[in-house]
Amino acid sequence: MKIVEVTIDKLVHGGQGLATLPDNRKVFVWGVLPGEKVTIRIIKSKKSYAEAIAEEIIEPSPNRISPKEQNYLATSPWQIIPLSKENEYKKAIVDELFTHEGIRIPSQWQMVAAENEWQYRNKMEYSFWGDEAGLHLALHRRGSHQKEIVTGSELAMPALDRAANDLVAALQTTDCRAGDLKTVVVRCDAKGEAVAALFVKPTEFVQLSLPSTLKGLRVYHSNPKSPASVPTELLYELGDCQLQDTLLGRTFTYDVDSFFQVNIPVFEQALERIKQECAGMPIIDMFGGVGSIGLSVAGSACTIIESHPATVAMARINAQQASDISAEVIESPSEKATEYLSANNVLIVDPPRAGMHANLTAEILRVRPPKVVYLSCNPATQARDLALLQEAYDVSSFEGYNFFPHTPHIETLAICTRRTT
Repeated sequence: MKIVEVTIDKLVHGGQGLATLPDNRKVFVWGVLPGEKVTIRIIKSKKSYAEAIAEEIIEPSPNRISPKEQNYLATSPWQIIPLSKENEYKKAIVDELFTHEGIRIPSQWQMVAAENEWQYRNKMEYSFWGDEAGLHLALHRRGSHQKEIVTGSELAMPALDRAANDLVAALQTTDCRAGDLKTVVVRCDAKGEAVAALFVKPTEFVQLSLPSTLKGLRVYHSNPKSPASVPTELLYELGDCQLQDTLLGRTFTYDVDSFFQVNIPVFEQALERIKQECAGMPIIDMFGGVGSIGLSVAGSACTIIESHPATVAMARINAQQASDISAEVIESPSEKATEYLSANNVLIVDPPRAGMHANLTAEILRVRPPKVVYLSCNPATQARDLALLQEAYDVSSFEGYNFFPHTPHIETLAICTRRTT
């Protein structure tokens, strides 16, 4: 592919550096920092823009540090940035996104981070590679279709990598091939207990022995044409695939297939802030997952709306355990459960990266809950949604949360207060 020299202007939402090619097209470059002069390898070329990976850093930024991993671009492309500077870059990216959408947020908002910038992830997904030596864990190389053998990740809690490698060792004792395997998802709780879901291509799969480092294992047939970790059929289950963790003193149950936050210490800081805003009021928790937000912050009553069946099952367990709260769990997409919105209840939303459905935004504006607490994993779609809500709401409080240090991912929390006039 073509090699060219450019100077990086800034970092943009998504994590790449932005530069201009000699033909005046914009190029988005992985592995660079603002101000650096670099040579880049073009990996995708379109009529109006290109994408690239840095080949050589000719003039490095004074902020550049050495990454901990050779294949850092696969999972954490911001390993080249000190955490304090990373928080500054993330804040600047959010400010630019919100300014573009005309969103008024408090000017002195801050990025909140925890001390555990390494080994914080309680969930990882690995691919597989096979060679003469046998099976290995692997990660994809960014910008290519190739894989690279790994033994773990610097972002993962140690229990995850122990369990993943022990599962590989168990697979080594069978006659399965790397081509039969898609991915493995490994999760662990704060105590270090781990569970895993193995996704395979065959409709029948050899019976494995459960490694001692795994509490439970589900083996799924996954259609070879589907995305890597999408189950088609459960082939069998070993052990117990449920885990438990504590949030603000309340115990939550979740399993290998249900959603749970990846960085609990930072998540608890966000929960503390949300709880201050709810002040004992009844809560509608949309995109509610296993109830980890609504049940943590509710004072008296909480209605959880969640669409994923496996996650709904865990939410119902957690609602039953919360005996001090009047809790109800509704299985439904949030945009189809708008009848639960109320002008008297605080609305909490934590949508996926696509943000809120237009039907939900319109119904919020019609019903006008007193507060909308919006936790987002994608500030770009959050800014889009808040631009619509500005018709009736002011962003009275705003924070960023660095749930994923050394990656470009940003979580933002907006407290939207209904205007009285």
